[in-house]
Amino acid sequence: MKLPQPTMRGTLVRRYKRFLTDVELETGEQITVHCANPGAMTGLNTPGLPVVISKSSNPKRKLAWNFDLVELESGYVGINTSYPNKIVGEALAEGEIAEVSAYANHKPEVKYGENSRVDFLLTGNNLPDCYLEVKNAHLSRSSGLAEFPDSVTQRGTKHLEELAKVAMAGYRAINLFLVQRTDCTSFSIARDIDPTYAKAIEIAQESGVEILCYTCTITLEEIVLSKPLPISMV
Repeated sequence: MKLPQPTMRGTLVRRYKRFLTDVELETGEQITVHCANPGAMTGLNTPGLPVVISKSSNPKRKLAWNFDLVELESGYVGINTSYPNKIVGEALAEGEIAEVSAYANHKPEVKYGENSRVDFLLTGNNLPDCYLEVKNAHLSRSSGLAEFPDSVTQRGTKHLEELAKVAMAGYRAINLFLVQRTDCTSFSIARDIDPTYAKAIEIAQESGVEILCYTCTITLEEIVLSKPLPISMV
């Protein structure tokens, strides 16, 4: 996925009201930028961190710039939660997710379950329909380990429950964690942050839901799906 252009570097001044950030540009000017991330952003919202913002293509937007990347010493971290579905959608189209590469059709945002929408419904000849949910992961509290979630996620728990019902009905159901970081080599569930979610994912697995995790390659020009990461549910 190509990042919107142009991009600019800056320094994080503060994040507030969940979706707003103040950023100081290299010129010294301070602007307010949209932060498309409802989570806690632990370790990624510290004032003084170097960040990358991009210009929206919508001229009617109240805030013209998006908060996209944090630049740590260990590499870039993508914090824009509107991007994972685009990244995964492109990877599906290119057949880059081996576990579902046999599916020819990938339809986004399909209604299912109880007033829910699955991120992608995959279909193919002589294949069971596959319901694929994407979750963005950018929390890392230990070197090399990505975790999810970074805050309590009732929505995430609901999605797991819906996927479990799909799996028990005989279809494929997949929860794919997309790690928008370049510095992680494994993935785990942050049980201490949301024990209810941790229990829900155990039940989902027992019901037949498949759990996948992929990391990304991130540059100032693009974010693309990279490779699978080993998963520990302990």
